[in-house]
Amino acid sequence: MSRTTKKILIAILIPTVYAVILRLLFGIKTWTDIFSVMSITFLFCLPTIVGALTVYLSDYEKVKSLTYRFFMPWVPVFLFLVITMFLKIEGWACWLMILPIFLIASSFGGLIGGYLKNRKGNSNLNVSLLVLIPLLIGPVESLFQKIPATYTAYTSIEINAPAEVIWQNVTAVRKIDEKDDKGYLNRIIGFPRPLEAVLNYKGVGAYREARFTKGLVFHETVKEYEENKRMLFSIKAYPYEIPSTTLDEHVVIGGNYFDVLDGTYELEKISHNKYKLILYSRFKLNTTFNFYSGLWAKWIMKDIQNNILQIEKKRAESVKS
Repeated sequence: MSRTTKKILIAILIPTVYAVILRLLFGIKTWTDIFSVMSITFLFCLPTIVGALTVYLSDYEKVKSLTYRFFMPWVPVFLFLVITMFLKIEGWACWLMILPIFLIASSFGGLIGGYLKNRKGNSNLNVSLLVLIPLLIGPVESLFQKIPATYTAYTSIEINAPAEVIWQNVTAVRKIDEKDDKGYLNRIIGFPRPLEAVLNYKGVGAYREARFTKGLVFHETVKEYEENKRMLFSIKAYPYEIPSTTLDEHVVIGGNYFDVLDGTYELEKISHNKYKLILYSRFKLNTTFNFYSGLWAKWIMKDIQNNILQIEKKRAESVKS
């Protein structure tokens, strides 16, 4: 094995091993009060340090290239991705959401590593301290109380059909074939697709059950009801009902970090037999990085809602008046 090849392997493998060890450490359930995967420490500091290590351990000649400093840290990040998915430590849905953070942070870390590499002085000590940062600030971050944040995902669609026909498809959604499912984002991340929604009666206090594939069920109770105009319902998903293979533990609905609170349908008249059907939901996040996770949660909820609205539109407009 040539010296160059050996140097490259060291620059890739050591940061990767470091990332795996940190992931296992932060994933120990009895230590969740001190170290958590769902933390700024893990999601932002870890990839930064991986990037710094990758570049710092690289050959001097390669480090001179700014392109190398920026993109080389991506190699151990992708290797870390493959290892955690192969070992089923992380799921595809989680990785899809955090990968942009990991890539950007690792590139930033690569720039830091390049600076330390070219800096005169005891850079080895600086790198050693850098490696210890997650272990030092993880417990500090755990002392800060998470502040739950509530978000609203708003969607709407125009439908050319009588109000009563539209409303009939809103209150209860009959079986949805896979070919009618247009939820592209949720298909990519492997989120369960909608199957049907059943309602025991129309009115306040009614029970509505929204069923999805993979055993996911939303238990809904109607809180406000106005025929052909408005229906507000609370939403509850019970984690113990959801098979462990359905959703990643960090994005499970009703879990520690993400929960859907309620949904609302509103029907607004535009003109004769033309209406705007509005569907919006409120959901809660409980992380230290709600500013980022909120973007993804809203995107996912909008994808689910737009998918259902399109199905309801197609069915309502297919009814002969």
